[in-house]
Parts: sequence; structure tokens; C-alpha cells
Amino acid sequence: MQRTILTYGLVSGVIIILGMIATIVFSAQHSVWLGYLIMLVGLSSILMAVKSHRDKALGGVIKFWPAFLIGLGVAVVAGIAYVLIWEVYMALTHYTFMDNYAAAILAKKKAAGVSAADYAKLVVEMQKMKAQYANPLFRMPMTFAEIFPVGLLVALVSAALLRNPRFLPAKV
Repeated sequence: MQRTILTYGLVSGVIIILGMIATIVFSAQHSVWLGYLIMLVGLSSILMAVKSHRDKALGGVIKFWPAFLIGLGVAVVAGIAYVLIWEVYMALTHYTFMDNYAAAILAKKKAAGVSAADYAKLVVEMQKMKAQYANPLFRMPMTFAEIFPVGLLVALVSAALLRNPRFLPAKV
């Protein structure tokens, strides 16, 4: 079971972070919806992990809680992989992500014609956010918190579906 969790969790984390980095590198538009779609695709490995364990180790039958715990394990491993690979990406890009992000937000607001007072307030908020994000003890839990709720939801749905042996039955 641990091998299943580790394998599927690492695959999930790598798929997600590569998708995220690709959108950052190749796209001028950073869509929150696209990011969560990439997470959902990568975390679909939770369903595959639970099904694999159900079919190979348990003869095609699994209860909700064991299925949920496997899914939760995959989500945790995927989240840790996501954080670690993001930290490598940050180091390789000399930690410029938040500077670029803040500059893009400020440029967008300026182009929208916000008042000088609102713009000045936003500049202060962006400076504070950049300072917080520079601290790995702030950045790493924030990065984990981006992905884990999605993994938790996928684990719940996967466990609910796969506890029924007729859902994606084992091949005989």
C-alpha cells in the first residue's frame, strides 16, 4: 500500500508541477481555473491508486475509509512533491516569481485606471506579500495549501465511488 501511495503521489506531483511551470513559462495569461484543472488532472492518479490497490491487493472490494486513506496519502505525497519541485523551480529562477507576479498585478491595475490612492495601497500590499513570500516557512505551507484541498476532494470522491465494486470493476 505504501508503494502505491508513493508511486501515484510522485507521479501526480510531477504532472501537476510540470503543467503549472509550463503555463508560467509559455503563457502570458495565468488562469486560476487552468491551474486547478491541471491539479485535477494530476490528482486523478488518486482514483487510479485506490482502484489499483482495491483490485490487486483486495480482490476488487474496498471500504470507504481505507480507500479514503489511500487517496489522502497520495494527496499528501503529491503535495510534498509539488512543494519540493516548486522550490527547485524558484531556486532555478532566482526567486523572481513573486516579483514578476506583483509587477503583473500592478500593471493590470494601473491599466485599469485605478485611483492613485488605491494604487499606492496596492503597492504596499504587494511589497508586504513579496516580503512574506521570500520566507520559505511562509511560502512552503502556502504552496502545499494550494494543492491539498483539491487532493482531499478527489480522495473523498474516489473513495465514495470505488467502495462500490461495480464501479470500474476489476478485470478478470
